[in-house]
Amino acid sequence: MVVEANQVVALSSEARLGGVRIGMRAAGVAAIAPHTVILERSLEQERVALDAIAMALLQFTPEVAFADDCSLTMNVTASLRLFGGVRALCRQITAAVLALGFTARLGAAPSAMGAWLLARAERSRNRPLRRRVLRHASLVRQLDYLPCPLLPGAAQFAAWFSGIGARDLASLRRLPRAGLLRRTSKELLENLDRAYGDAVDMFDWIKTPAVFSARIETFDRIELAESLLLGATSLILQMTGWLVAQQRAIRRFSLALEHERGRTAIAPTLLEIALAEPAWQHPHLIRLLRERLAKTDLVAPVIALRLDARDLVALQPPTESLFPEPGGSPADFARLLELLTARLGSDNVLTPACQADHRPEVCNTWVPVTGKPATAQVEAAALARPFWLLPQPLALLVREDRPFYGSPLRLISGPERIEAGWWNDQIAARDYFVAQANDHSCYWIYLERTQAARWFLHGLYG
Repeated sequence: MVVEANQVVALSSEARLGGVRIGMRAAGVAAIAPHTVILERSLEQERVALDAIAMALLQFTPEVAFADDCSLTMNVTASLRLFGGVRALCRQITAAVLALGFTARLGAAPSAMGAWLLARAERSRNRPLRRRVLRHASLVRQLDYLPCPLLPGAAQFAAWFSGIGARDLASLRRLPRAGLLRRTSKELLENLDRAYGDAVDMFDWIKTPAVFSARIETFDRIELAESLLLGATSLILQMTGWLVAQQRAIRRFSLALEHERGRTAIAPTLLEIALAEPAWQHPHLIRLLRERLAKTDLVAPVIALRLDARDLVALQPPTESLFPEPGGSPADFARLLELLTARLGSDNVLTPACQADHRPEVCNTWVPVTGKPATAQVEAAALARPFWLLPQPLALLVREDRPFYGSPLRLISGPERIEAGWWNDQIAARDYFVAQANDHSCYWIYLERTQAARWFLHGLYG
């Protein structure tokens, strides 16, 4: 429960069940519900929370604006079909706000003021309230039964409205407009017209910053890394909204775990998350971060988190295939590699790559799958080479002037001459051949020319 000037202005569902109501004094709350936790209102923290929610909601529409009384307005006209309709969209918005640590009451209507009124209206036993309407006629029917003081600018005239019998918006609209203007205000009439869609709403949509960097303080000194996931999720959701608004995808982001400051200051612990493929969906990013936090040991308690987006690329929409692959898409495989990397570490999830060197044992190498350079994937050489190389070349016997490995080997292709390594005193002078045994097995062998005609087995074919 939150109080301002010793008066309740916001409360939780638990406090409401205990009998607490908006407008009650703190002393009255203590009398009827002594176990209620009372918090002083902080406008600064409310603004920070509202900014975080607005940033996260950008993933549903780029048109988000601040409205009266700690509320937000969203134009989702172009998003309904994308997110599966108004009900599905409202469920996703509610889930996103809940993941940030807040609850939301949503209203949907053809006009922004109408949606705002439906969201704030209290349900009545006499007449059920529909908070989500799509047709103008339905909106008019719902608004007609709302009480007059609910309209912004009408609370100060509530006694006059009650005296003349205007208890709902329908009766307010039936009053002579000129007389209503003289006795109330121009603002009230404008809000009434905006609610019913008779006037055009004008909004100042929020603008996203050029770079993303968000910080949140923890509720206490956190000593277990896994307990930081809730706060980190809030930051990830904000970054997701920012990415969608910027039409970007992310390759790498960092989470700084801030420790003590001042005389006993400790440098922040930095967690770098690298992705095999650019992504922007928050479930995948949160899953990677959860795995990373699970294997992180804190050097000191954490008092704050900071999330920074590092490596960005243009957002590419997914392409739909008429016949999708049964084993999953390349994006699914990339997510699997990223999840394994977050769980096992980048040094334990490797992918084959080629280096600019003619020696096979140097050319064929393994690099971390999430840190491979853009040129790591190199096409195979024109001359067929085996995929499986021995860790160390195996010296072969020579029988009847032919290399021997289980049986005499017959050279079927080659030679491929390699001379390299002179720059670091590791010279290799070899002639490579593809050889075949009596059972038709093929091997990759070479003749070492720096010694007295010695044959070596270096690779095996499948």
